[in-house]
Amino acid sequence: MQLTVIVPTLNEAAYLVGALDSISKSVEIIVSDGGSVDETVAISARFGARVVTGNQGRAQQMNRGAKAATGEVLLFLHADCLLAPQATDAIEAALADDDVVGGSFRMKVRDGSRALRWIAATANARARYLKTPYGDQALFVRRRVFEELGGFPEMPFMEDVAFVRALKRRGKIVCLRETVTTGVRHWQRLGPVSTTILNWSMVTLYLLGVPAERLEPHYRRWRRADATSKSEKAYSSS
Repeated sequence: MQLTVIVPTLNEAAYLVGALDSISKSVEIIVSDGGSVDETVAISARFGARVVTGNQGRAQQMNRGAKAATGEVLLFLHADCLLAPQATDAIEAALADDDVVGGSFRMKVRDGSRALRWIAATANARARYLKTPYGDQALFVRRRVFEELGGFPEMPFMEDVAFVRALKRRGKIVCLRETVTTGVRHWQRLGPVSTTILNWSMVTLYLLGVPAERLEPHYRRWRRADATSKSEKAYSSS
């Protein structure tokens, strides 16, 4: 199995070393950068990653990385996430079942409080039983299926929710026992409870038919993103 790991970035120097170091050296790594002005590109080159650049926006960047990939399987990893050492072998084993079109990993929050451990547990239950993982659980997909679906919808956010909904209609989605460990930055601004309520509210409204373009300004307002947190503003999970 040929695997390509795609990491969308925007000023991720503070986190990227850990993410890249967690990826098996036997796989192709593509960093899809949205115009970083810190050491993100230099760090990527140091790890032997191929860097593609262009307009910022996570969906656009992940699609751009996918176009540059050579692997038959694509894995999309957030820059503050760490893959388990057994990730590649676990994906290969899962995809031995021809009915499986993609999946995700069991999420673990690094240095998480009790509230964050509960949030991770609910995310894992959602992925396992409802077959709806989100981007911070490191989505992987057969490249053929990804291309047939047209990649991620190029929306301001919710691209992972929309993509997984389409993916579910194409075949089986699995949640692997192996972990992806995510950082705590997404929950720091509002706190775990308020962030979770905001996320669930946005997803619910989107699933009820409210366009992501209408929801996004309200999401950003509640997140109170400012110029000093440009990376968080562009890459907050849905």
